[in-house]
This record gives sequence, structure tokens and C-alpha cells, in this order.
Amino acid sequence: MKLQHYLGGLEGLPEPLMLEKRVFVEDWEKRIFGIHVAMMGLSNHLGTALPEYPIDEVPTAFKDEWTWADLRTGAEAMNPFDYFKFRYYEKWLGGITQFFIDKGYVTEDELADSIGEPGSAADTEDVRAIDDQVIAYLRYGDSPRRDVAHPKFAVGAQVRITNVPADAHSRLPGYLRGRIGTVERIFEGDYAYFCHTGDGIGDPMPIYIVEFDPAEIWGPRAEGGPLKLYAELFEAYLAPIEEEA
Repeated sequence: MKLQHYLGGLEGLPEPLMLEKRVFVEDWEKRIFGIHVAMMGLSNHLGTALPEYPIDEVPTAFKDEWTWADLRTGAEAMNPFDYFKFRYYEKWLGGITQFFIDKGYVTEDELADSIGEPGSAADTEDVRAIDDQVIAYLRYGDSPRRDVAHPKFAVGAQVRITNVPADAHSRLPGYLRGRIGTVERIFEGDYAYFCHTGDGIGDPMPIYIVEFDPAEIWGPRAEGGPLKLYAELFEAYLAPIEEEA
């Protein structure tokens, strides 16, 4: 994962991070959030989701997959200087806009020409069917759980965190790469990530809580005391210690 997308665990930052407490700073941000939710509710993967939705019957022109993974990938593709310059929903806006351009729903010129213009009218029945689907998605969601757990590692097992090359999107914190931890808990199911990443996640797999000694991560500069760090990690990020001989 690129530096700007995971600052947790890093040392020597020049100043404390200032976090915005308000969920929405400006009214337009609510619209961006709504567009994202609507895209998730109309994503074409929902036909095989849990629960299954009759997504093929919904009269929408949106025929692609869109999940949290796609949103995060768009943000992580940003220039690092832009990433730090823009606020949270400005990053969402950039990722969603680029997605529509890349998929051919709109061109950059069309987007520029449409700024400030009202949208075109749509068939009332189509709008109602689309609204019903999005509302159903908000009520019932989309569970990432696909099966009971089939773990390779047991509670108490020592594991080394893999150092796989970072892809366009990763769920592995950079500061844990190559570190040794202990499996503290195994979640009850095999979970999918909704999309495949170049570093190994995508197909349903177990998720673990792994315990780390701070000294293993930060060495002699770790704070003293009975402290532990816990991370939730996909199985693809864990490797057995005995294979290193």
C-alpha cells in the first residue's frame, strides 16, 4: 500500500494528524455519498451476493461492479500530493468520476459541458425500480461471508506476515510486512473481498486477528509496558514460520 494511504504505525511524522469531526463538511458531499451507495446497490455482483438480488431485472444503465474496494482503489491511484491536498469526499469524487470515464459512461468533455446543467428526465417506472433496488440493498446489505471457516493456521500459531508486492489496492498495513505475530482469533467464516487484488485477496478465505509485540514492529523504540498490537488480516497475508528454513 502506498505511503500516503496508510500512515498508521509510522514514526517521525512532523506533527499530530488533525482529524475532521464532521461527517459532511459541505452539502455536495452528501450527494457524493449517495451516488456511491446507489452504485453499490446497483453493482452487477449482487446477483450472486448474500442475499441474492434480481439485479439483471433492474432497468439501469449501470452494468458494472462497484464495491468499497473499487472506491479505495480509486483513492489510492491518486497523485500523493493530491491525496494530501484534498478532503475525504473530494477523493471520493475523483475516484467515482474517473471510474465513469474509464468505463465509458461519460467523457471528460461531456462532463465539463454538463457542469451546472440539470440532468435529463428518466422514465418514472424505471426510476422507481432503481429506487426499490437501492432501498433493498440498504436494508439487507451484502454479506462478505461465503462459507464456514477453513483456516490453515490455529489459534496460538506463530506466523510471519508476507511481503507481497503492493498492487493497486491492498489491505495489508505496510509496517506489518515481514513481522512475526501470533494468531489470537479466527473468525467464523471464509470471507470474500468482492474483487481480486494483485497481492492475493479476492476469493473467500479465513480472516485472523494476529497479535504483535510492539518491539517486533518498532524495535527498541517501542514504548514499554504490557502493550500489544492486534491486526485483522486475510489468510493470504500469513505464512508459516517453519517454511523459512
